Parts: sequence; C-alpha cells; structure tokens
Amino acid sequence: MSEDFYKLALKYHKDIYPGKIHIGSNKKVETDYDLSLAYTPGVAIPSMEIVKDKNKVYDYTIKGNLVAVITDGSAVLGLGNIGVLAAKPVMEGKALLFKKLANIDAFNIEINTQDTDEFIQTVVNISDTFGGINLEDISSPRCFEIERRLIEKLDIPVFHDDQHGTAIVIAAALLNALEIQNKKPEQTRISCLGAGAAGIATLNLLCDLGFKKSNILLIDSKGVINDKRQSLTKEKENYANTTNKNTLSDAMEDCDVLLGLAKPNMITEKMIKSMADKPIVFALSNPEPEILPEKAHSVRDDLIYASGRSDFPNQVNNVLGFPFIFRGALDARASKINLEMKIAAVNAIRNLAKLEVPKSVLKAYNIKSLSFGKDYIIPKVFDPRLIETVPKAVYLAAKKSGLLKT
Repeated sequence: MSEDFYKLALKYHKDIYPGKIHIGSNKKVETDYDLSLAYTPGVAIPSMEIVKDKNKVYDYTIKGNLVAVITDGSAVLGLGNIGVLAAKPVMEGKALLFKKLANIDAFNIEINTQDTDEFIQTVVNISDTFGGINLEDISSPRCFEIERRLIEKLDIPVFHDDQHGTAIVIAAALLNALEIQNKKPEQTRISCLGAGAAGIATLNLLCDLGFKKSNILLIDSKGVINDKRQSLTKEKENYANTTNKNTLSDAMEDCDVLLGLAKPNMITEKMIKSMADKPIVFALSNPEPEILPEKAHSVRDDLIYASGRSDFPNQVNNVLGFPFIFRGALDARASKINLEMKIAAVNAIRNLAKLEVPKSVLKAYNIKSLSFGKDYIIPKVFDPRLIETVPKAVYLAAKKSGLLKT
C-alpha cells in the first residue's frame, strides 16, 4: 500500500463520524403522541403480543432483519491474531456491506475471549436479539467446532463466512472457469494451498458438487497432506490421500487447478509452467496474492487467473455471497443455511456471469464491454442483479428443503 492510500484509509474511517456504521430510527418521534407509541405506554402492547406468541417478535421488532457479525479477533484478514479492538474496523466494514448490498441491518460484536466454550456460550446468550449470526475471522481449527455447536444450539442461521462464503464464491467461479477450459469437475485435479477454514470448507463444498476427493491434494505449511503425515486434525485427515508428492512444487505438477488460500508470493513461475494444459489459478491471498497475474501469464498463455483483488480481472471475493445468502435466509426465516441453499447460491452467482452485463456495471468499473470468458468468470460486486437473483434462489432452496417459516 502506498503512503497516500494509507493516509486516505485513516481519513475515511475517522472523518465526519468515526467508524463506518451508525444507528438510526425508522419511525417518527416528534410529538408527545409519537413518544407514547414508541415508548411507554405504547411499547407494552407489542411486548404483550410477543408474550402470547414469540414469533410476533419478527412482526414488531428488528430481529428478522438483524445480523450479528461476531469475531474473537483470532484470525483477522491476513493480519492474524490481532485481538478484538483491532478487528473492529473489519467487522464494521462487514456490517456496512450487509446494509449497502442487501439492506440487512447488522451490528458488529467483538467477544474478548478465545476460549471455545466461553465464546459459544456468549453467542448463545445474545442470540435471541438477532435473526442470524455471521461468524468472522475465527482461527482454525476452533472455527469448525464453534460453528458446528452453535448450529446445533440455535434456531437461527449461523454462518462462518470465512468457510462457506469463500467456498460458495470459489465454487461458482471455478465451475465457470472449468466450463471455459472444457474440463469436467469429476476429472479435475486440484491442489489447494492452505488448509485453514477457507481451504477445508471449499474442498468440502466442491466434493458435494461432484469433484473427487481422490483428485485433491491439500497443502499446509509442512507440505502435502498425505497418508504418511501424523498428528493431523480430523479436517485435514479427511484429505490425506495416498501419494508420493510431498512439496508444493510436487503438488503443482500436472494439476488442473491451484486454489491459493495461504500467503503472498508462495507460487513461482516454474510451478505455474509445470501445471496441466489450460490451467486455472486462483491466487486468493489478500492483499498480495500467491503469485501476481503478470508473472503467471508470462509463462502460460492458456491460463485462467483469479484473485481476491478488485484491480485485477476475476475478483473472487466473499462479498458476492454473504449479503445475498443471508437476505434469502432471513426472508425465509430459515433456522439454518443448509447445503441445498449453498448450492443454490453457487448456481445463481455463476449463471449471472453468462448473461449480458448491465450498463451500470460497465460504468461502475469504467470499462466499455464485458462478456463471459477468461477475464470474466464471475459477476462484479456491484452487479445489481445479485440482489435480484441470489436471495430468491436461496429462499426457494430453503422452501424446497422444508426450512421456510414465513
């Protein structure tokens, strides 16, 4: 980041009103009579109705459109375990995007404990306030247990976006890239660099979509996870294939797809050159990818490249998923976000990229044209059709799978 950008980012967050979100009123409170409706005695009336039927809380309060963005500050962006106060700007940003993109009210909650049981109990204790829980930036492998136990305990959607939001958007982009490269999911050889929350969840979803576990190599900081490795977490052990490959370079040779969910500059031109014909490289480390696009393209002209950055083609970013997935889940008053809803989101996102791009999108990105192909495998973040299509697909999947409560 340049010094100018650094200063502008600080100015953006500080000026006018510190932070990025605020609380406002959606009702008129200008007279004594307004006050009597908004507070005492009028406020007692909806309270009494909720006592008679707890589902009335959705009719008379914000609950049905309110999401908690919750973290313990243990795995924030690429910054690591920076704690809850330093995590707060990131969580506020998430809340801002919920409102901007899907008109969902969201509030960030930073819980100052990294004890799994204490964290879970805190979320359970405050959960009645919200219509959904977005877990964010919680370290692996704790995040898997935290999400699983909260889903079991709560009757509202609990969604760890670093896992499932990432997985959904990657799956949508990858299926389109494979279509362009004329490759079939069940035959595709994948090397996934990064065995944290995002990597594991992405591989799980891809296997649900028809990819073969036997064609997947998972690589962590110690190398390829194979059946010779000891002391693996159960999540990693699930992808411990029988193979003689041990290093990242070994794993890259002849693979069709690299999923980079690790650290900057870990991939070399030599590794890209060793991949199979018509390779696909998703270098998703932010802000610096595992390999820059110019380096990857310098050794392969048959490559499809994607990153997490908006200044490169094919931005694969969670923001394409979580606001719209929650919108559909909240509209359905679903008790959870199940596999059917996730797959519905994948297909809705990927299919948008095949349609004619609205002029408003071209204007927003200052480009003259955009069409489905190697440099456009997934919709742009500001595509207005996302809010029109993804929530509807998620809602219908919830209905079909028996989760609809409206």
